[in-house]
Amino acid sequence: MKKWKCICGYIHDGDEVCETCPKCGAKGADFTELDEAAAKLIERSRHTNALHAQLIDLARQIERVCEDGIKDALDPGCVDVFEKSLKSSYIMMKLSMTEMQGHMGKGKWG
Repeated sequence: MKKWKCICGYIHDGDEVCETCPKCGAKGADFTELDEAAAKLIERSRHTNALHAQLIDLARQIERVCEDGIKDALDPGCVDVFEKSLKSSYIMMKLSMTEMQGHMGKGKWG
């Protein structure tokens, strides 16, 4: 399937370009058909980017659990585990965000 890139960055999948961009309203003439290599790169990266998005969501869930555990403060050992886990989840989230930012800069997005 062909991939078309709008001037705003939106990627349309289809044999024909769309009439208007659903994001910015640009006309089909404002889209550029991506070459096969760029289209394959976007298609391949969609799976990995979705996995990074899931990892970020999981890190946010861990963050909420840890904050609740720290607030609960059953005992110092528990608080220590929650504090360490909170720090780890933040790093995990930031690593995935940084990787996704790199993907966007290399055209591995869309």
